Amino acid sequence: MNQKIVDELMSIEADNGVRVLYACESGSRAWGFPSVDSDYDIRFIYIHPTEWYLSVFDKPDYLEKMEGLLDFSGWDLRKALRLFRKSNPALMEWLQSPVIYKEATSFTTIMKEKMSMVFSSRSSLYHYLNMARGNLREYLQGELVKVKKYFYVLRPVLACMWIERFNTVPPMEFECLLNNLLPEGNLKSEIRTLLIRKRAGEELAFEPKIKIINEFINHELEYFQSLLVRKQTTSIVDEETFDIIFRQSLKEIWG
Repeated sequence: MNQKIVDELMSIEADNGVRVLYACESGSRAWGFPSVDSDYDIRFIYIHPTEWYLSVFDKPDYLEKMEGLLDFSGWDLRKALRLFRKSNPALMEWLQSPVIYKEATSFTTIMKEKMSMVFSSRSSLYHYLNMARGNLREYLQGELVKVKKYFYVLRPVLACMWIERFNTVPPMEFECLLNNLLPEGNLKSEIRTLLIRKRAGEELAFEPKIKIINEFINHELEYFQSLLVRKQTTSIVDEETFDIIFRQSLKEIWG
């Protein structure tokens, strides 16, 4: 499948006159709990030739393509850098993905070096807290719940815990979060059991709520909501840093 993904990325480049700087997996396959039929959520950053940017008018700054189980979504480099400067959590995740399909030039190395400089614990907490609360409302209401959806609430909750404890970008891999943040005990055991079942290909359809997990989720969401109120907004890094990255990438790719 990796070769098919690389081939599709080359097709996107040819069809749109761009070069892909970085492409990675961003969904459940990167998180470490895919189903047999899970989509491949491929996210990428691309760059146009220099002349494309020399225009009076704004142009589309994203590309999308669906091909069977392959879901491609990409951002133009200029858009990516603007969001990176604001500590965009989704982009931070892409740069930490354990599954990389393409890396070109020094772009990725530079971006990873700058992550600690642009990282905002407040904006990241806000992102993951809202993700957890939204998924809780959508998937885990009622006495019977689709238990595989616990992962879509637990992962952002654990990401909040990581941010509070380490003040760094949380890793994508669910098991890394689990192993580093929760002590051994009944809660961790229940979560591990679910993880084993999901990786084994079980359907994990509707089952009774798992009380100990729900209590943990509700407690943490309440705590992080109160923490967010007290968090200070951090200053945004100066623009020149990102202009330099942009110009350097243009030069490396197009000369």
